[in-house]
Amino acid sequence: MIKCHLARMMGERKLKIMDVARDTGLNRNTVTLLYKETAQRIDFAALEALCKYFDCEVGELLEVADS
Repeated sequence: MIKCHLARMMGERKLKIMDVARDTGLNRNTVTLLYKETAQRIDFAALEALCKYFDCEVGELLEVADS
């Protein structure tokens, strides 16, 4: 199982889904699915945009967790 830390990262910066969508150019639905950890897949471009936006590495945004 892959765990997404987007909600935590957004909370630390007091960001809303719409803020991240607007600032990264990602679709709001994409951000929402990652925020709620219900996404089934992620596009490399979306992953890159989020990593650049949060100035983080992929491993800080996503992690493999025991199910």
